[in-house]
Order: sequence, then structure tokens, then C-alpha cells
Amino acid sequence: MSDILERILAVKREEVRAAQSSVSLDALRLEASARDRRDFVGALRAKHAAGQPAVIAEVKKASPSKGVLREHFVPAEIARSYARGGAACLSVLTDVQFFQGGTAYLEQARAACDLPVLRKDFIVDPYQIVEARAMGADAILLIAAALSTPQMQEFEALAHSLGLAVLVEVHDRAELDEALTLQTPLIGINNRNLRTFETSLQTTLGMLDAIPQERIVVTESGILTRADVEHMREHAVHTFLVGEAFMRADDPGTELAAMFF
Repeated sequence: MSDILERILAVKREEVRAAQSSVSLDALRLEASARDRRDFVGALRAKHAAGQPAVIAEVKKASPSKGVLREHFVPAEIARSYARGGAACLSVLTDVQFFQGGTAYLEQARAACDLPVLRKDFIVDPYQIVEARAMGADAILLIAAALSTPQMQEFEALAHSLGLAVLVEVHDRAELDEALTLQTPLIGINNRNLRTFETSLQTTLGMLDAIPQERIVVTESGILTRADVEHMREHAVHTFLVGEAFMRADDPGTELAAMFF
């Protein structure tokens, strides 16, 4: 595990402790039960059925490695732009300290369109999963590098009981083996090396032979050009999580459409 990930997870555990003392789990469950649900996996499959790439478009203001990506950051505007550009789903960063995200950003983005939304954060506790549903998320991210296999299985079961889809993210073969013990069809392969922060699309391509056909491979990080998209689709990878390339564009949805359609 990289030093930056260790640091993020330590902060996250502190944040969870503070949140638990502020809002009880029972109160969160009550909020969660009142939220409407959108079919995250279904939205991806609908794009595939139409012969199109399925894009999970990310709403992200900043990152630890690149700093601020977008000064004019209005989540509702960005979400509407993505919807016009043909996105299947949204991913919204809710981590405050490292990515300058927030719960309000997810709520604003989801209210501005009809797309299902992934809560992009570092899940270390069941509390955050109920919290995700309470804020209106339709899916959560589980990072194999941050969790044990039993933890991922426990967290997935809780997420599914709440009607949340699960995207499990891996960086290498060992993590992939752990991820494939889960029920979720969504296997995210992050092309960014956790130690060097360099990206290589070969990370995704090198794992395809180990992934059953019924799973949906989501390639993440390093998708920057139309050529990258075409290269992936030639290898039957049709689902993409992209943020940085769109966040730097004047109109994110227009950039999405130009890259994918």
C-alpha cells in the first residue's frame, strides 16, 4: 500500500468516528430508506446493448497528485453537461481533505440529471455505506488495496441489502483474485500505479484473460484520447471511468462526446 493511501485511510477512519458521534447509524438508515434508486449496472448494460461505450463520467475538483483540476466547479452544471454528452453514469468525489469533494457535490450532481451516481470515496467502515445511500448514491467503490477480502465481502453484502451497486477496484492480479470472490459484476481496473502514480493502459489489458465474460470490466485512469478509447474497445473493454480529461475541458460533456461518440 502506498504512503498516500495509508494517509488517506487513517484520515478516513478519523472522519468516520467524528461522523458517528454527530449522526447515529439509525438516523442514517432512516434517511437512506427514503431515497429513490437508480439502476447503476442497468445503465451501463443499456449502453452496451446499444453498441455504445458506457462512460462513468467523474465530477472531480482536485486530486493529490495533480492539484486543482477545475477552478470553475459547479457540480450541477457538470452533471447536466455529462448527461447531454452521453454519459451512462456519474462518479462524484466526496472526499474533502484530499480531493476537495463533498457530500453536497454528490447531491447537487444527482439532482441535476437522471443518471445513476457512484459515491467515489475511500470506504473503510459500514457506516459510510449507509451514509452513501442516505446522500443519494446508487453505487459505492470498494478499493481492494485498502480492504481485506472478508471486509469487501461484508461491505458488498451490506451495500446490496441497501440497493447499492458495487464497483470493486483493483491494481494487480492478486487484488483481482480477491475481487473475483465478490458477487458484483463490476470489476474496475485502475491503470494508475499506487506507488509511482504513473498510468499504463497495459494494466487493464494484461488482466483481461483472468476475468470471466459475465463481469463488466471498467477501465479507470489514463483514458485521455479517442485513440485510448478505440484501443480499449478493440480488446472488448467497453466501460470507462474518466474524470481528468473532462474536468480540464471548457465543456466536459462536449469533450466526452468528442472522445467517445
